Amino acid sequence: MRSYREESARLDESLFAIVERWHRSGEPMDDAEFESLALRIFTYQLRYNAPYARYCASLGITPDRLPGSWHAIPPLPNGAFKEAAIATFDPAHAELAFETSGTTQGVGGRHYMERAALYDAALLAGFDRFMLPDHPHLRYFNLVPNPTERKQSSLGYMMAQVCAARARAAGWYLRGDELLIEPFLADLSVEIERGAPICIAATAFALVHLLDALRERDLFVALPSGSRIMETGGFKGRSRVVERDDLYDELCERFGMTHDAIVAEYGMTELTSQYYDDVRIAREPGHGVRYKVAPPWLRARVVGPDGRTLPNGTVGALVHVDLANRSSCLAIQTEDLGVQFDRGLVLIGREAGAELRGCSLDAEDLIRR
Repeated sequence: MRSYREESARLDESLFAIVERWHRSGEPMDDAEFESLALRIFTYQLRYNAPYARYCASLGITPDRLPGSWHAIPPLPNGAFKEAAIATFDPAHAELAFETSGTTQGVGGRHYMERAALYDAALLAGFDRFMLPDHPHLRYFNLVPNPTERKQSSLGYMMAQVCAARARAAGWYLRGDELLIEPFLADLSVEIERGAPICIAATAFALVHLLDALRERDLFVALPSGSRIMETGGFKGRSRVVERDDLYDELCERFGMTHDAIVAEYGMTELTSQYYDDVRIAREPGHGVRYKVAPPWLRARVVGPDGRTLPNGTVGALVHVDLANRSSCLAIQTEDLGVQFDRGLVLIGREAGAELRGCSLDAEDLIRR
């Protein structure tokens, strides 16, 4: 029998090859390839991820009773990351450890990743194809957590990696929740004068504060051609929420841009990979719906109360199967609702009473050592 190190290396070799192939040529994974690798990773995680194995056993899934399809892989509720170290390896050896957001009781969790290189490869492949299809080198204005202040923020790490690999230049304009509006405007004016395209990467909540500041100054600016905004969500736990259509309308008005220059990224601390708006569809006349697309090693299931995959066009809870979650758990049950279509995934929002759900009833299985 192969050792843990040998098995992990073989799986990572397969994953890196898939990421590189798609990044270079756009070649997808067919259903058979996805299913084969998903079941290999699941079997591996049953062997080495003790909390997940106990959870699966409570559902009747064991090494002797394996699922026959990736649709039948038991998803772990994302709240499990608050209950136990969900990892196939000793978390003390993690190259990355990202903090999940806390509940109303302030209890957070961590997503431990054994190899930073796998996260980085998956991140840049998706970002290049969905955010930078024209391969520009942009100047980044980051209104996301600064990794020098919050080292455990997956969003801050994500943008730091993007800037290190792809940016012409970059700046950070949040200190805690404080928007550094004067430095932002000063640097922005320089780029506008140069006529060089930029990217504003921001949470939705930060964009609301940015628009407040522009409105107070009665300021409208025309971003250089080729500029874009990446919106990353972020109203969870906030008292003030703005409808996305209203937010995007005002962004377009204030920055002199069109809706297809705004790309919403959807990710979770518990995932390695990200979804993005398909801007090709956003450019089509009459398309107000924003479909989310993902790299081929990340797939979503929309499920009903019984956990079965629902037909396309049906609203249900979202399960994400991320093969790049090799060293944690590849199948994650969320508190988000969505609908799957042939063109992509449409997000609906969070389930009512989501904070009361999660995996509390399964905590004994998760934390028993």
